[in-house]
Amino acid sequence: MTLMLPRTIPLDRSDGFVFPSAAASGERAVTGAFLFEGLDVEALPRKRRTAFGAGCLGVASFGFSTPITAVEATEEDRAEAIETLAAGLVARLGAEEEIAFAASLARDHAPNTLIALHRTVEQGRIREQFRTLRPREAEAPGAIPQSHARAFLILQTDEEPEERVDLLSLGRG
Repeated sequence: MTLMLPRTIPLDRSDGFVFPSAAASGERAVTGAFLFEGLDVEALPRKRRTAFGAGCLGVASFGFSTPITAVEATEEDRAEAIETLAAGLVARLGAEEEIAFAASLARDHAPNTLIALHRTVEQGRIREQFRTLRPREAEAPGAIPQSHARAFLILQTDEEPEERVDLLSLGRG
């Protein structure tokens, strides 16, 4: 069976007017739904709402195209499309910065120090707080920290979970 992949095929110049940016003609395309995950579509600017409703994402330009066309492709074409999309995600969605931030969270901690995240939305913005819980005794490098086991027991209840966790109190035993 022949491998088929979509390509953008702008039929006129309207994509440049109706979308935030237009895809280049002939580039590989995906639906791009991941760009809208978790967003309030009704609150988006008009051109982004149009992209949500009718645009396919060009993997190289991250621009949008109304029509796409199915074309024959090779496994090399498929691999290139994957690499191009991955590079675009890194460049446009901040993967390098995210990894740098994650490294900064762990940088000053000893091995096996647990770092717990508490995330909230305050005044429409995401706020993250981090807490640490250090092991009580030395443990083998790479081992699952058994000294933390009591801090993370799972209890089944019929009550709503409380939003805040005090890891320091849990660590004191």
